[in-house]
Amino acid sequence: MGLGVRWTLHGDGRTPAPGAVVRPDERLSWPRTAGLGAQHVVAMFGASFVAPVLMGLDPNLAIMMSGIATMLFLLATRGRVPSYLGCSLSFVGVAAIIRAQGGDSAAVTGAILVVGVVLFLAGLLVRRFGARIIHAAMPPVVTGAVVMLIGFNLAPVTARTYWPQDQWTALLTMLFTGLAVVCLRGFWSRVAIFLGLLFGYALSWVSDRLFGKIHSVNGGAEAVDHWRLDLSGVAKADWVGLPSLHGPSFGWSAALVALPVVIALIAENAGHVKAVGEMTGDRLDDQLGPAIAADGVATVLSTAVGGPANTTYSENIGVMAATRVYSTAAYWAAACFALLFGVCPKFGAVVAAIPGGVLGGITVILYGMIGLLGAQIWVHNKVDLRNPLNLVPVAAGVIIGIGGVSLKIGKNFELGGIALGTIVVLSGYHVLRALAPAHLKAQEPLLDEGTSSYDPVEDAAEGETPARGEA
Repeated sequence: MGLGVRWTLHGDGRTPAPGAVVRPDERLSWPRTAGLGAQHVVAMFGASFVAPVLMGLDPNLAIMMSGIATMLFLLATRGRVPSYLGCSLSFVGVAAIIRAQGGDSAAVTGAILVVGVVLFLAGLLVRRFGARIIHAAMPPVVTGAVVMLIGFNLAPVTARTYWPQDQWTALLTMLFTGLAVVCLRGFWSRVAIFLGLLFGYALSWVSDRLFGKIHSVNGGAEAVDHWRLDLSGVAKADWVGLPSLHGPSFGWSAALVALPVVIALIAENAGHVKAVGEMTGDRLDDQLGPAIAADGVATVLSTAVGGPANTTYSENIGVMAATRVYSTAAYWAAACFALLFGVCPKFGAVVAAIPGGVLGGITVILYGMIGLLGAQIWVHNKVDLRNPLNLVPVAAGVIIGIGGVSLKIGKNFELGGIALGTIVVLSGYHVLRALAPAHLKAQEPLLDEGTSSYDPVEDAAEGETPARGEA
């Protein structure tokens, strides 16, 4: 069996015929393929370099490892699942909690590495026993609740860390980004977060020129005078150089905080593989296990050198839906571009200079969208929250996770936040289901029916075919 790195030329290699699609094992001319690859890089930028900044990790290393992760994923799925792997936003809250407990970057990456190992093992189980082993353990009512508490648990990070640095820039950036998400069409709507960052960046520069320094908190507890946009690090950075690397460190408390994200990542993968399969017309059920395992290996590889976790990106699935070009050759081109950006320290310095107020405006929308994806899973899978079997564990787990409720076990061990909320939802649901009367045990839909969607009939009326999924 091949590795999916050989492609046949589609038509004349220029433009697909009306109604035709470029399949994963086909390609356009290499210049056009390179252009499509660059488009995929732009699509993943918004989330893929914001996430490491929010987690306190090196954005250059994150971009470089996303390219390596994408190559590994394409090889693992033998070129049948066109997808880009970028930095997962699901771990931003995990990083915030670990750092609040006194952990450093090594502790953050060590905890995420453990998640990568568990994700890899889950992929092997799915490949051996089929997807139903996942569906039985994590029905939509559970996955939706976990995704929701992961997103909403981040609200204090925005409210206490980023927004106070420059509230007016945050407000205007939030308004611009919201308008871009709603009003723009096609490819531009896919990169709305990226456009919001550019807007906030420019607004901060103009505000510094017009109003001078701002007096506010700037990463500390005390308010100080500082520039909104400090580009001093950009001038000092080299054009070419390797990103900074560091090894992980491991601790039980940090790993337990991170482990619940496994559920969200499995849900994302299932939905994305389903969406790609529907777009390409190729049943990809047999690729769900390899896709999950590949995400796990990519995450282990990235965190072993100090990078973030990697997962499939729905932003790039949207680009495919809009262009109808599903060629994996374009993703190989995108991965190569990412590697080049990763060895440019000046690029990383530009990313690291993003003002806190800009991040405040972006994260208000971004974190909320992550949380509401949990509600999307419930809606698409017709989860009945009037059923106490669903309502009770979800209500308890979400409040525990979002409110930061903790449970002290002994003198040196404490469970709280995302970890405790996930345990309550997962164990509570299965225990209650075992004890509940028969009339409450309605058949649950499959996990992958609601995490992403692709509706060519509905979207064709608007002239494009976007996919919806992870923010």
